[in-house]
Amino acid sequence: MSEQPWTIESIRDALGNPALAQRFLGEINRAPAHQLLQVFARWERIAKDTLAAVERGRSIAAGEARGEQPAANWADVTDRVLADADRIRQRGAA
Repeated sequence: MSEQPWTIESIRDALGNPALAQRFLGEINRAPAHQLLQVFARWERIAKDTLAAVERGRSIAAGEARGEQPAANWADVTDRVLADADRIRQRGAA
């Protein structure tokens, strides 16, 4: 997001995932008045992190399209993520 201040709508849009956006809206709507700013700030941080991750992903994809290798500090965690997903499925959470 550019220089515009964050709003409930812009956070919802930045989250991208409808289920995550719905969770945000539910939390912000149920938050007691004295916790509204805290809930908003937490989700603003999540939205900023999400946008930054999307931008990094797009940058990496563009580099790969040009034949470049990911940066040296890029860690491939595919095996770990797949193992975690398998463990979660085995517990019946997915």
